[in-house]
Amino acid sequence: MTGKMTEAEVEAAAIGWLEQLGYTHLPGGDIAPDGPACERPEWSTVILEGRLRNAVTQLNPSLPPATIDEVVRRVTRPQSPSLDENNHELHRWLVGGVEVQVRRDGRVRGDTARLVDFDDPDRNDWLVVDQMTVIEGKYNRRPDLVVFLNGL
Repeated sequence: MTGKMTEAEVEAAAIGWLEQLGYTHLPGGDIAPDGPACERPEWSTVILEGRLRNAVTQLNPSLPPATIDEVVRRVTRPQSPSLDENNHELHRWLVGGVEVQVRRDGRVRGDTARLVDFDDPDRNDWLVVDQMTVIEGKYNRRPDLVVFLNGL
Protein backbone atom coordinates (compact mmCIF):
# COMPACT_ATOMS: atom_id res chain seq x y z
CA MET A 1 0.00 0.00 0.00
CA THR A 2 1.35 3.41 -0.96
CA GLY A 3 -0.34 5.33 1.86
CA LYS A 4 -2.13 7.64 -0.55
CA MET A 5 -5.78 8.31 0.08
CA THR A 6 -8.25 8.75 -2.74
CA GLU A 7 -10.44 11.83 -2.92
CA ALA A 8 -13.44 9.71 -1.90
CA GLU A 9 -11.57 8.40 1.16
CA VAL A 10 -10.60 11.93 2.23
CA GLU A 11 -14.20 13.07 1.80
CA ALA A 12 -15.53 10.09 3.80
CA ALA A 13 -12.97 10.71 6.56
CA ALA A 14 -13.92 14.39 6.80
CA ILE A 15 -17.61 13.47 7.01
CA GLY A 16 -16.82 10.97 9.76
CA TRP A 17 -14.85 13.54 11.75
CA LEU A 18 -17.65 16.09 11.43
CA GLU A 19 -20.23 13.50 12.49
CA GLN A 20 -18.13 12.78 15.59
CA LEU A 21 -18.36 16.51 16.37
CA GLY A 22 -22.16 16.34 16.16
CA TYR A 23 -22.84 17.26 12.55
CA THR A 24 -25.63 15.54 10.67
CA HIS A 25 -24.60 14.25 7.24
CA LEU A 26 -26.82 14.28 4.16
CA PRO A 27 -25.91 13.49 0.56
CA GLY A 28 -26.33 16.48 -1.75
CA GLY A 29 -28.73 14.56 -3.97
CA ASP A 30 -31.12 14.06 -1.06
CA ILE A 31 -31.66 17.79 -0.46
CA ALA A 32 -31.62 18.74 -4.18
CA PRO A 33 -34.74 20.20 -5.82
CA ASP A 34 -35.60 16.75 -7.19
CA GLY A 35 -34.30 14.84 -4.16
CA PRO A 36 -36.26 12.67 -1.74
CA ALA A 37 -35.71 15.14 1.15
CA CYS A 38 -35.74 18.38 -0.89
CA GLU A 39 -34.50 21.39 1.07
CA ARG A 40 -33.57 23.51 -1.94
CA PRO A 41 -36.38 24.76 -4.21
CA GLU A 42 -33.94 25.61 -7.03
CA TRP A 43 -30.50 24.37 -8.06
CA SER A 44 -29.09 27.87 -7.45
CA THR A 45 -30.34 27.95 -3.84
CA VAL A 46 -27.50 27.68 -1.33
CA ILE A 47 -29.26 28.69 1.91
CA LEU A 48 -31.45 26.03 3.49
CA GLU A 49 -34.36 28.30 4.35
CA GLY A 50 -36.34 25.74 6.34
CA ARG A 51 -33.37 25.06 8.62
CA LEU A 52 -32.72 28.79 8.96
CA ARG A 53 -36.37 29.45 9.88
CA ASN A 54 -36.36 26.62 12.44
CA ALA A 55 -33.15 27.90 14.04
CA VAL A 56 -34.33 31.52 14.21
CA THR A 57 -37.63 30.36 15.74
CA GLN A 58 -35.88 28.14 18.30
CA LEU A 59 -33.25 30.73 19.23
CA ASN A 60 -35.76 33.59 19.50
CA PRO A 61 -38.91 32.13 21.09
CA SER A 62 -40.27 35.54 22.07
CA LEU A 63 -40.37 36.85 18.49
CA PRO A 64 -43.71 36.69 16.68
CA PRO A 65 -44.00 34.70 13.42
CA ALA A 66 -44.13 37.88 11.29
CA THR A 67 -40.80 39.00 12.72
CA ILE A 68 -39.27 35.55 12.09
CA ASP A 69 -40.48 35.84 8.48
CA GLU A 70 -38.83 39.27 8.18
CA VAL A 71 -35.51 37.99 9.58
CA VAL A 72 -35.47 35.03 7.17
CA ARG A 73 -36.38 37.31 4.26
CA ARG A 74 -33.59 39.77 5.09
CA VAL A 75 -30.97 37.02 5.48
CA THR A 76 -31.93 35.13 2.32
CA ARG A 77 -32.34 38.12 0.02
CA PRO A 78 -29.26 40.36 -0.26
CA GLN A 79 -29.98 44.04 0.26
CA SER A 80 -27.11 45.45 -1.79
CA PRO A 81 -25.73 44.83 -5.28
CA SER A 82 -22.28 44.73 -3.64
CA LEU A 83 -21.07 41.26 -2.64
CA ASP A 84 -18.65 42.84 -0.14
CA GLU A 85 -21.42 44.83 1.56
CA ASN A 86 -23.70 41.79 1.72
CA ASN A 87 -20.93 39.62 3.20
CA HIS A 88 -20.10 42.30 5.77
CA GLU A 89 -23.76 42.62 6.76
CA LEU A 90 -24.20 38.84 7.05
CA HIS A 91 -21.11 38.68 9.26
CA ARG A 92 -22.58 41.41 11.52
CA TRP A 93 -25.85 39.47 11.73
CA LEU A 94 -24.09 36.19 12.52
CA VAL A 95 -22.05 37.76 15.31
CA GLY A 96 -24.50 40.29 16.75
CA GLY A 97 -27.93 39.26 15.50
CA VAL A 98 -30.45 40.96 13.22
CA GLU A 99 -31.99 44.14 14.58
CA VAL A 100 -35.78 44.05 14.29
CA GLN A 101 -38.80 46.07 15.32
CA VAL A 102 -41.42 44.12 17.28
CA ARG A 103 -44.94 45.21 18.20
CA ARG A 104 -45.80 44.19 21.76
CA ASP A 105 -48.64 45.47 23.88
CA GLY A 106 -49.48 48.04 21.22
CA ARG A 107 -45.96 49.48 21.24
CA VAL A 108 -43.13 49.03 18.77
CA ARG A 109 -39.78 48.19 20.34
CA GLY A 110 -36.39 47.24 19.04
CA ASP A 111 -35.13 43.70 19.55
CA THR A 112 -32.40 41.45 18.18
CA ALA A 113 -32.94 38.11 16.46
CA ARG A 114 -30.04 35.72 16.96
CA LEU A 115 -28.98 33.54 14.01
CA VAL A 116 -26.46 31.50 16.05
CA ASP A 117 -26.31 30.38 19.67
CA PHE A 118 -22.70 31.00 20.67
CA ASP A 119 -23.37 30.23 24.34
CA ASP A 120 -24.72 26.71 23.73
CA PRO A 121 -23.43 25.42 20.36
CA ASP A 122 -25.51 22.25 20.69
CA ARG A 123 -28.64 24.36 20.16
CA ASN A 124 -27.50 25.08 16.60
CA ASP A 125 -28.21 22.93 13.55
CA TRP A 126 -24.89 21.57 12.25
CA LEU A 127 -25.03 19.89 8.83
CA VAL A 128 -22.47 18.62 6.35
CA VAL A 129 -23.59 17.88 2.78
CA ASP A 130 -21.46 16.07 0.24
CA GLN A 131 -21.60 16.50 -3.51
CA MET A 132 -24.16 19.33 -3.47
CA THR A 133 -24.69 20.52 -7.03
CA VAL A 134 -25.22 24.26 -7.49
CA ILE A 135 -26.25 25.54 -10.91
CA GLU A 136 -26.28 29.26 -11.54
CA GLY A 137 -26.65 30.42 -15.10
CA LYS A 138 -24.21 28.44 -17.21
CA TYR A 139 -22.07 27.48 -14.21
CA ASN A 140 -22.45 24.04 -12.66
CA ARG A 141 -20.47 23.42 -9.47
CA ARG A 142 -20.38 20.49 -7.08
CA PRO A 143 -18.18 21.00 -4.01
CA ASP A 144 -17.04 17.88 -2.20
CA LEU A 145 -18.42 19.12 1.14
CA VAL A 146 -20.56 22.04 2.23
CA VAL A 147 -20.91 22.82 5.93
CA PHE A 148 -24.10 24.52 7.11
CA LEU A 149 -24.74 26.27 10.41
CA ASN A 150 -28.46 26.82 10.94
CA GLY A 151 -29.05 26.54 7.19
CA LEU A 152 -26.39 29.12 6.30
